[in-house]
Amino acid sequence: MTKQALELDTPLVVGKYTLQSRLIVGTGKYASFGLMQQCLDASGTDCVTVAVRRVKLDGPREENLLSFLDESRYRILPNTAGCFTAQDAIRTAHLSREALGTDLVKLEVLSDPKTLLPDPLGTLAASEQLVKEGFTVLVYTSDDPVMARHLAGVGVASVMPAGSPIGSGQGVLNPNNLRIILETVRDEFRIPVIVDAGVGTASDVAIAMELGADGVLLNTGIAHARDPLRMAHAMKAGVWAGRLAHLAGRIPRKLYANASSPMEGRIQSAQPGIAGE
Repeated sequence: MTKQALELDTPLVVGKYTLQSRLIVGTGKYASFGLMQQCLDASGTDCVTVAVRRVKLDGPREENLLSFLDESRYRILPNTAGCFTAQDAIRTAHLSREALGTDLVKLEVLSDPKTLLPDPLGTLAASEQLVKEGFTVLVYTSDDPVMARHLAGVGVASVMPAGSPIGSGQGVLNPNNLRIILETVRDEFRIPVIVDAGVGTASDVAIAMELGADGVLLNTGIAHARDPLRMAHAMKAGVWAGRLAHLAGRIPRKLYANASSPMEGRIQSAQPGIAGE
């Protein structure tokens, strides 16, 4: 992105952390660590998620995910993917803080392995506990505005509603709920709303950002694309296009046409026998 474009926006602030990119990218599902590195670079992200329960954080370099992440370039956001109880998620968050030396955590408490929908009661309980213990919590939730408000009320650093089910590629299915969440969470509680899960292509990202989301987190949309590297470039462009369009403000939708140039005062064509009269 050009310097001029950067000057048109401000960074994304989550708790005490400042991110230059509004795109957060996952590190799972890539065909190789080398491809992951290329895609992260192409996406322009400066924050990447790591599933603490699902990856090796030690051992030989070829098996250690962290060996392939430049921690001077990327902020590591550990997540509790794969946790189905509040207790398990809290325990995983503590393990990540000890292993990675960060108070950041992307909290996921899932209801079941088929839908991967968040469990509302477990999510709220874990959020409240982790906030009390000093974690900077970015919490994955459904697109329920009431639940989003409860989570914001316990002090999380960001509410992350799903655009659609994890890995589904369906995009933002309920833009009206997202608008309500933006009003009640970001505008009332002054914390960012980051769309998490379900985006499948750059237009999905652009739509989320045009609606006013502060950022987007994705993984499968890049990692499982036919050409992940090209898709990483596309996702970067989609975030910027949607964000700048939101800041610019779209024109109102109208039922009928509206000419780009004025109809009044146009030059009339001369007709035979009339010129000079």
